[in-house]
Amino acid sequence: MTERERTEDYIVSLESGHGSLCDEIARTAREEGVPIIRPGTAALLKTLVTAVQPSAILEVGTAIGYSALLMAQAMPEACVITTIEKYEKRIPQARENFKRAGEERRIHLIEGDAGDILQKLEGPYEFIFMDAAKGQYLNWLPQVLRLLSPGGMLMSDNILQEGTVLESRFSVERRDRTIHSRMREYLYCLKHHPDLTTAIVPIGDGVAISVKKGCI
Repeated sequence: MTERERTEDYIVSLESGHGSLCDEIARTAREEGVPIIRPGTAALLKTLVTAVQPSAILEVGTAIGYSALLMAQAMPEACVITTIEKYEKRIPQARENFKRAGEERRIHLIEGDAGDILQKLEGPYEFIFMDAAKGQYLNWLPQVLRLLSPGGMLMSDNILQEGTVLESRFSVERRDRTIHSRMREYLYCLKHHPDLTTAIVPIGDGVAISVKKGCI
């Protein structure tokens, strides 16, 4: 076990859970192989939402609704989450989980392709969570920045790609080279964009935290 793995295990051991429903959803997801955010990332997500206290949140990638429910626990009562999901199999599960949590009023799920939907949204959103098709992050970024309010925060998950983003393009399997190059370009863009201040945090599978410059 590496030093990083030992550190992550210790951090996870300190967690007290996120309530019976969310903990049940997480267990079911692990058993069924449904991709949800990792424990350290979940704690960071809730902490950032608590710090920002947004009035509107945009999530790109609902899956079964786990991360949206975590954010709902931390956001102000009047805040509303707009979440986008394309994968039809997950949508009924997400809607059922929102219903079980009594959060249908505060969480609005939009079905369809994020690339199309983002162009139609108006915003602004003080907090945006990106956790969908990693190869599309770069393509979505212009619309995401249009929707993000000045002073707002963008959190991008899974940006280290299990560590492969650190490797040379030629060290990566041929089938993964496109997403590898796109993620590296995305991270470079976040770090060098004139309107953003960005930190890369090696927690979970890597998180980029970006704040749009300007006053809210």
